[in-house]
Amino acid sequence: MPGSERLMSALPQLHTPEAIADSLQVSTWWVKEQARKGRVDAVKAAGAWRFTDEQYAQLLALHTTTAVPEEPDVIAQRRRPAAPAATLQLVARLPRRQAASI
Repeated sequence: MPGSERLMSALPQLHTPEAIADSLQVSTWWVKEQARKGRVDAVKAAGAWRFTDEQYAQLLALHTTTAVPEEPDVIAQRRRPAAPAATLQLVARLPRRQAASI
């Protein structure tokens, strides 16, 4: 049937959560959880999660970070300031046994 061949070529390739988990080196549970929580679009057919190429790219982009170069003075501002000089001298307490007998 010529119509069914055209339909089959129009369907997107679907990826299983296991295949995506293997390629991203994460657990299968994590991939399914992203779909369950609605953080990424997914197809659920016959009770099984499947992902198109675009959805796979969306999952990858969702968890991709980009490094931002920092200026040296920004790094210096993040450093903790030097502790102020101690103005109060600490005095040791007597142990409880000695304090109770006095």
